[in-house]
Formats: sequence, structure tokens, C-alpha cells
Amino acid sequence: MSDNDLNTNKGPIRRFLDAPADSVGKTVFVAVTLCLVASMIVSAAAVALRPLQEVNALKDKQINILQVAGIYDPNKDVVESFQAFEPRVLELETGAFTDAFDVASFDDRAAAEDPATSVALDEDPAGIVRQGKFVTVYLLRDDAGAIDKVILPIHGYGLWSTLYGFIALEENGNDIFALQFYEHAETPGLGAEVDNPRWKSLWNGKKLADENGDLQISVTKSVPAAGADYHIDALAGATLTTVGVHNLLNFWMGESGYAPFLANLKAGDI
Repeated sequence: MSDNDLNTNKGPIRRFLDAPADSVGKTVFVAVTLCLVASMIVSAAAVALRPLQEVNALKDKQINILQVAGIYDPNKDVVESFQAFEPRVLELETGAFTDAFDVASFDDRAAAEDPATSVALDEDPAGIVRQGKFVTVYLLRDDAGAIDKVILPIHGYGLWSTLYGFIALEENGNDIFALQFYEHAETPGLGAEVDNPRWKSLWNGKKLADENGDLQISVTKSVPAAGADYHIDALAGATLTTVGVHNLLNFWMGESGYAPFLANLKAGDI
């Protein structure tokens, strides 16, 4: 009986095992097996680490809120420090708080993607496509229980990415205490200079609207007619990121954003 006849009588598994180690079949089999095993390990690790990632993401968000409010202390427990804030779910259209959602579990981003809790924007200067009808805001009160600062989430498109951040306003709802972005993918050394402490410090003490209530805040190269109190210098070499920050800020501080809430705040209805 010839070798060919012997190979013919063998089953596929036997023929595979008898093949040379460097055969095409064994090479492909090993490569595919390694890929499958590696993908299973990566998937299992991702699932196992997801709770930890979510905890770390929440902690990072809380740190950014503490920082923008000016009360972050790296030597203190973040969760304990965060107890100073009073989070509330805000209905943007009315500018009033709502108890329709559990503030502890309410997800702003998920709400902005859900047609039941968001709207598609016809005019979209911030480049966000859809806007949530509800957002979580954070109140910081003084020892007497009066509002000291309000922390408002903001986001909008820059050059390469959506920038997510917070703006802290004084109790009058017009004076800016600080602005800080906690997530973006702008160009290092250019648009990513939104993280530069020097640039962030420029926001302190600026005003949103003039005495007539007209929104004047601008992020531009030159000082606007309204004056320096309403102006933040543009980021050097990052024109499109600067325009993005300018647009998202005016969108969120305007009638489509927090204007009804700020009007209630100024009237003492919050």
C-alpha cells in the first residue's frame, strides 16, 4: 500500500497531527488559536475590570468638580470631600429642579442619547447633535446654607473631539469662578492647552452677561466691545479649539442651555 493510500485512509485530525510543524495548516491553526485565546483573555479582563473603571471614572469626575469649585484637597478623601455638594437634576427648559429621576443614578450622557429625554438640535453651534432635557448640577452652600457656587456641566466639539467639563459660577449666576475640562482629545501643545493652569486661571472673575442681561462672554483673540470683563484670550495656535470653546460656552450659557436656571437663581427662586 502506497503512502498516498495510507494518507487517504487517515482521518482529518490524524492527517493534521502527522503534518510537518511548519506546514501551512498548522501555522494557520496556531495563529488563529492564539488570537482566540488572547481575545478571550482581553474580554474577560475588560469585564472583570469594568466595575473598577467605573469607580475610577466617577472619582475622577468628582475630583474635577472639587477642583473647579476650588475646594479640592489631595490629602482628603474624595468621597468625603464631595459630600459638600448638593447634586440636583435640572430641567433645562424650565430652569427648575425635578425629582423625576434618582440623582444618584441619573446619567447625563445616557439621557442625552435617549430620544425620550433629549432633543435633536436644528441649531447646533456646540456640535453636540442631541441635547439632554435634563442635566445634573451641583450646588455648594456656605455655612449658613446659602448658595456659594453652582457647578454646571458643559460640553461641545473642538477640533478633534468633544470636550466635557464644568463651569463654576458665583452665587449671583453671572461671575465665573473657574472653568475646567476633564475629558477631550485635542492636540497636545495646541488645543490641549485648555488644561494649562495659566489659561484656566484667566476665567476667574470674568462675567457672562452685561448689566442688561445680554450674554457677552467671548473666547477670542481680541477684546470685544463689551470689554475685558467678558473676554478670555484665545489659545495660541489652536483656532478651531478656541472657536469650539467659545461656541459651547455661549450655547450652554444661553437660552438653549442654562439661561432659565440662571434667571431663577438671580431671582432667588433656587
